[in-house]
Amino acid sequence: MASPEQLALMMGLDIPDFDQMGYYGADYGTMKPFHRVGSLLFLSGHVAQIGAEITHKGRLGKDVTTEEGYLAARQTGINVLGGIKQAVGSLDRVKSIVRTLNFVVCTPEYEEVHKVSSGLSDLFVEVFGRERGLGGRATIGVMALANGVCFETWATVEIEGD
Repeated sequence: MASPEQLALMMGLDIPDFDQMGYYGADYGTMKPFHRVGSLLFLSGHVAQIGAEITHKGRLGKDVTTEEGYLAARQTGINVLGGIKQAVGSLDRVKSIVRTLNFVVCTPEYEEVHKVSSGLSDLFVEVFGRERGLGGRATIGVMALANGVCFETWATVEIEGD
């Protein structure tokens, strides 16, 4: 069976190297990209961004379709993988995705926020397998996020080793 690192490579995922390019979250305010307590890794917010370009802007239910939101969440997941690699060096060290807290910018009438977040969850299952990649999840519809992004996540990851 292929390791998460091998699967990500076979899938052709363009995982950002935050050690080389810097964590883009610093553009959104004062924060550090991650914090580790024992075997738990807490990642700061990640969004659908490639380099300095936000890939999906707008509001679900108005400017962004559910399918586009799903893709935004998937791109966000790729950036989370980059955050994991920055923090611990390898996706192979992930013991489990503990949970994600997801924010979807949407109209008050939009009720498919859970379908948007599945773009993130589905990616994690593809890379880590169901046992390690499927964690707890909550999704909240919000009025706005920084710079017009339509999706953001916070992730907690259990890491193997010291």
